[in-house]
Amino acid sequence: MRRSGVHNFPAIDRVIFGKAVAEAICDEAERLDAKRVFLLASRTLNSKTDEIEKIRRTLGDKHAVTFDGIAQHTTRKQAAEVALHAKEAQADLVVAVGGGSAVDLAKIVIMAMEHDICDEAGFDPFPMGPGVSQSPFRSPKVRQIAVPSTLNGGEYNAAALVTDERQKLKQIFFHPQMMPVSIILDPALTLHTPTKLWMGSGTRSMDHGIEALCSPAGTPLADEVVLAGIRTLREGMLQTLQQPDDLEARRLSQYGSWLAAFGLQARVPMGASHGIGHVLGGTFDVPHYYCTPVIMPSLLRYNKPFTEDAQKRLATALGAPGDEAADAFAAFTARLGLPGRLADVGIGEDKFDQISKIAINHRFVKANPRPFKNEAAIIDLLRMAA
Repeated sequence: MRRSGVHNFPAIDRVIFGKAVAEAICDEAERLDAKRVFLLASRTLNSKTDEIEKIRRTLGDKHAVTFDGIAQHTTRKQAAEVALHAKEAQADLVVAVGGGSAVDLAKIVIMAMEHDICDEAGFDPFPMGPGVSQSPFRSPKVRQIAVPSTLNGGEYNAAALVTDERQKLKQIFFHPQMMPVSIILDPALTLHTPTKLWMGSGTRSMDHGIEALCSPAGTPLADEVVLAGIRTLREGMLQTLQQPDDLEARRLSQYGSWLAAFGLQARVPMGASHGIGHVLGGTFDVPHYYCTPVIMPSLLRYNKPFTEDAQKRLATALGAPGDEAADAFAAFTARLGLPGRLADVGIGEDKFDQISKIAINHRFVKANPRPFKNEAAIIDLLRMAA
């Protein structure tokens, strides 16, 4: 039982569910009195489905521009370029439709618009990260809406992961109003999401819940909600695995992602799974949705002496009461057909030294419930996950 702490509530107006995407976006544009809506859309959704065209048709004259050239890992360079396009279009609302990269891009684009950032170097004065109460960013005049097509859950977070390509380094930028003003959940949109991406992103969302549950800075409210999220995600994802076109299973999965991200909403700092995952993705181009299944089981074993009670509750939420949480999580991700070792995603021991040198200074690695005394301790963890 937690005995002290602070629970933060996020700067989000609403989560909308049970309404078709196009109708919900149009209603939100009306509510927010938006006249020029800039769509940041998944290229697949824009070019191979009619989902984005439905949105454009419903918005009518309110639609300004659609941009669909979103990089897998959001970069400073692309954020500055897209912000310029949005300003030229006189956008007064940005809507991200797609996966985590689309959502992160929307978050950082509105800050680049606010500060007239036009290149990579323009972000240099704004080093940032969750847990900092005073952001160097001004509050943005333009806000954004997120319409996720995956289960990542990053849309429930007021921070964006952005890669500085000059250093090949993924960084965190934060402002309370980088949180979407609203989030729209429509399971029908996710029917176009590849199975591996759907399942992998669901484990990433579970990661949010697990790290909040294990964090020393967690709260009683966050603990109960994220546990419910992990249980719900597990049920929804397994149902979707059996029946990919089951909209109710997808809806259940979306609800689980929403609940599992409650620690993110409350700004509970994540731990080393996120920190090391950022290095794997930003520096070594490992897909974000594969980072959790290859790191989390070993991290749970490393953290167990400091998080034993939390891990008992986690194992129960994963449908394996009495088992080791690490084993339960590894078994679950294997059942989903996801990679389980670093070697499966192209990370060998020759990269461990570089990973450890970057990760040791990452704020989430520093917030891990069991401290890493030095780079060698991180290398030991990586060897466990090899």
